Amino acid sequence: MTTNEPILKADFHMHTHYSKDSGTLPQELVDRAVKVGLTCIAVTDHNAVKGAFEVRDLAPPELKVIIAEEIKTPAGEVTGLFLQEEIPRGLSPEETCKRIKEQGGLVSVPHPHDRFRSSPLKAEALESIIPYIDIVEVFNSRTPFLKDSEKSLAFAKEHNFLTGAGSDAHTPRELGHVYVEMAPFETVEEFKDSLRHAKIHGRRSNPLYHLMTTWLKVRRKYLPFAARPVRR
Repeated sequence: MTTNEPILKADFHMHTHYSKDSGTLPQELVDRAVKVGLTCIAVTDHNAVKGAFEVRDLAPPELKVIIAEEIKTPAGEVTGLFLQEEIPRGLSPEETCKRIKEQGGLVSVPHPHDRFRSSPLKAEALESIIPYIDIVEVFNSRTPFLKDSEKSLAFAKEHNFLTGAGSDAHTPRELGHVYVEMAPFETVEEFKDSLRHAKIHGRRSNPLYHLMTTWLKVRRKYLPFAARPVRR
């Protein structure tokens, strides 16, 4: 990127209320993204793309929206970027990656070495999908231990993968905790080239956000009548 090029401020990991552990309405997400100066976002709901399409429809022209999905496999989570349709949960990591590629999408590995969570891909599964990986998330604002992020970065460098970052926002206030500075793009290939020269800026979120979303997930499971999304 040269100094006179316009710059995108991107966040590649966030959730709406279509994720069971988030209560964020699509309009709330759009409003907050614009307020904090983001100009490119990937909406990565758990096992759903409806929220991403709603956000794209609501977004103003200056906010580019990537349709994405954080997909649960029996061995952990895989994220697909630039999707056309939803990919079902429960497939093997390899089959999940194949389906992402069939749509012309990119395979991203979310928080691969986060010891705080149970959702990262198991080591054997991570090794098995190396031929499919495009991007490794090397900074996630909800990853509490910096050494885990450093391990993800080392893994990406070892295999020459592109590096990405995201707030993993499950609440509107978390947006703005991280952004990736990158040149504008129109195609998937241009996106990859832009990301190759991007710069990541970020800070870690308060661990209490994990407690908030765990409570929401439990409330939705056991008190569904009281778990409607609310504006805040």
